[in-house]
This record gives sequence, C-alpha cells and structure tokens, in this order.
Amino acid sequence: MGHLSSRTGWSGEPERPHRTHRRNGTVTTPLGRKSTTDQIKERFDSDVERFSNLETGQQATIDAPLAMELITQAALACCPHPRLILDIGCGAGNNTLKLLQSVSPVHCDLIDLSLPMLERARERISKVNEGDIRTLQGDFRTIELPSDHYDVVFAAAVLHHLRDDADWEAAFRKIYEITAPGGSVWVTDMVSHESQMVHALMWERYGQYLESLGGSEYREKVF
Repeated sequence: MGHLSSRTGWSGEPERPHRTHRRNGTVTTPLGRKSTTDQIKERFDSDVERFSNLETGQQATIDAPLAMELITQAALACCPHPRLILDIGCGAGNNTLKLLQSVSPVHCDLIDLSLPMLERARERISKVNEGDIRTLQGDFRTIELPSDHYDVVFAAAVLHHLRDDADWEAAFRKIYEITAPGGSVWVTDMVSHESQMVHALMWERYGQYLESLGGSEYREKVF
C-alpha cells in the first residue's frame, strides 16, 4: 500500500511490469505481454459479479478485504470529513462503498474502462450515498479532471497497467495535480521484491490463489 500525504511525497512501490531487464534483482514482465486497454475492458465487462462483493472485494487481489479496510480507515484518519473522492479503476465500487460505511454524503467521481462495472458501481453506491455520483468511462490518463480538487483518491489494483516510465511519471503528475491541498492518495497494487527468491515465492502463492478461484485458465488470464 502506498500513500501520498498532503501532496508532499510518495511511499510504497507498485510493480512496474513493463520492464524487460532486472530491477532490484527482479525480472519484470515485458511490455509486449501487457494487456491493451481494449483487452482490459473486455475482461472486466464480463467479470462484474466477481467484483461486486464487499466482503471479498476485488477477488483477483489476494488481500483485497484487508487492503480495503486499511486504505479507507487511513484515508479517514487523514481527512475525517471528505467531500470529494475519486476512485480510479473503481470496478464495482468496493473501495468507495467501504469508505461510505463511515462517512456520507460524499461526492464521488468513479472512473473505469468498463461500462458494466460503472453501472454496477453507481447502482450499489446510490443505495448508501446521498451525495452526487459521477461515472466517467474511459482511461484515467486521458479523462479531463479538475485541479486541486479531490480530498481522497483511491487507485486499487489498477496502476500496474501503466506502461513505461514516462507513463508512470505522467500518471502520478496528474494524480498530484487533481488532489486538493491536504488531500491524500491511496494505492494498493502488486509489488516487486528486491529478493528474486521472495518475489518468485510471492507470485507462486498468488498463482495458486488465482487457480483456487477459477482454475489455471483464470490464472493465465489474470497474469
């Protein structure tokens, strides 16, 4: 989990799987193997139900329930009364819903490539939130968003889809620009480890977990 606090700095390091060389002792996934935005959209268009359970969260993430609990509690510790939140790659809205268990009403901007995911997120969130809900279908990198605006920004299991270093830098520059002074950004994602042995163990365990959800075919689809 990473946190950008009061727009001052970044801690935590999601894995950048586009690399073709060793990084901190870890061999990362070549750029050519990364899914395109169309492939990502197609996958999530057909997987709405799997991502619509607040108890399990985004099941493709092994520690989703714990991550949701941690980032929403920490976000509220930094900003007990957020007015404006942005959920990047919101899926079916689990992280925003988790936050709304503790605070409401909130104005929510939800971004996702998948229209079915956005529709499900709006449906679920509207049942518990009297604040405005705006859904934005598309790529976060190209959607126009207001500067100095959001009290809380979530990006859960989404930033690993970024491509090269320039893409990472542009994405975080944009996130910084749209976060309100005193606001915070909360990121959960796959991470790399400086020990190649530990990294291999993490991914082996993750692969076993994915197979328990949907067999080897689901594991390969996620990987």
